[in-house]
Amino acid sequence: MPHTPIAIMWFRRDLRLTDNAALYHALRSGLPVLPVFIFDKNILDDLEDRKDRRVEFIHQALEEMQEKLVTLGSTLDVRYGEPTAMFKELLKDYSVQQVFTNHDYEAYAQDRDIAVEKLLQQHGTTFHHYKDQVIFEKTEVVKEGGKPYAVFTPYSRRWKAALQPQDFAQFPVQKHYTAFLQQARKPLPTLASMGFEPLDQPFPGKMLKTEMARKYSEQRDFPAIEGTSRLGVHLRFGTISIRHLVARARELNDTYLNELIWREFYQMVLWNFPQVSRGKAFRAEYDLISWRNNEAEFTAWREGRTGYPIVDAGMRELNATGYMHNRVRMIVASFLTKHLLIDWRWGEAYFAKKLLDYDFAANNGGWQWASGSGCDAAPYFRIFNPYLQAKKFDPQGEYIRKWVPELDSFNYPIPIVDHEFARKRCLEQYSIALKGKSAL
Repeated sequence: MPHTPIAIMWFRRDLRLTDNAALYHALRSGLPVLPVFIFDKNILDDLEDRKDRRVEFIHQALEEMQEKLVTLGSTLDVRYGEPTAMFKELLKDYSVQQVFTNHDYEAYAQDRDIAVEKLLQQHGTTFHHYKDQVIFEKTEVVKEGGKPYAVFTPYSRRWKAALQPQDFAQFPVQKHYTAFLQQARKPLPTLASMGFEPLDQPFPGKMLKTEMARKYSEQRDFPAIEGTSRLGVHLRFGTISIRHLVARARELNDTYLNELIWREFYQMVLWNFPQVSRGKAFRAEYDLISWRNNEAEFTAWREGRTGYPIVDAGMRELNATGYMHNRVRMIVASFLTKHLLIDWRWGEAYFAKKLLDYDFAANNGGWQWASGSGCDAAPYFRIFNPYLQAKKFDPQGEYIRKWVPELDSFNYPIPIVDHEFARKRCLEQYSIALKGKSAL
């Protein structure tokens, strides 16, 4: 086996055996293809929660892929460790001629891939990578003259104008399944062996429901209604194809298509404005804000004890399920940054720990939008009133009462800050900072 020349398909954010760009090219390379996944120790060791459901989700997706591969006479080779070290082992275990993978645009991923490619080159192994998790990447959708967009609406217009049928045509991977390397099933590392515990709770399904999509425009802002697709985690880990979703969205609902374009917009920002990966505000002047950063108030926000029912409901939903409705994400983010004047980076980091569908580009973009510091951001003087947001988007209080059952009892806390006072304080502090003065 070690002397048989092979190709490796390195899975990362693309955990599926259908419509996968790199897998398609690997299977057509003329070499037997070994499917590989690496549980990255650099990432997993930083996770504080040993019951992190994202690790369990990945493990379940790999188990599903493994069952299919076994029926094809093949197997996943799944390892736990530092990626470069794992590839050193793979190069010893197999005669690896080529490695295929799909692009990942986050800063850590780029550094990781550079290190792995350097190692492969030293062994005479070629490294191929492809666009897969987006329709358009990097600088494929830019302004006349080549500059990247900083506002969503003109970007989305150009994105739609550029879209051609071949851009969302699916890769016919199944036609080439006979090219998988034939060998006995290899066991996957258990969650316990990597220091994690399963919760055995169901994950959202990966089917875009036709009726939901058709009503998406009217229902998407109401957290008590199942009016969103809940496909974020599947997009995050690639258990569903973006090409499939774009094709379906074009048929069913333009508003849902716009949400998929927002995802690509934030990936484009991540690539073209690298300062956002370094903890900087997209608009540099917003780094002059003097945040209050009150630890006790941050704890109350995290735990859903602010005395603002819609905010508390959202945070409790996040803590319990790893999910929060998108409208509520905007409300809780606005509250943290503008009512409490706590640095958006604190909220961004907390969401990164808790969100099942956490994606750096979208999370960073959303938090900077809420704080006013990002591209296409709401003006700093637009401050959500949590009471009015609740009245408009949860008029019967169904969502709030689900997560805040003690709402009408003496156990529910009084508001942590008065809305009008907080609004006035925010406007003053932002105004001082944006005039270039020190806010003390």
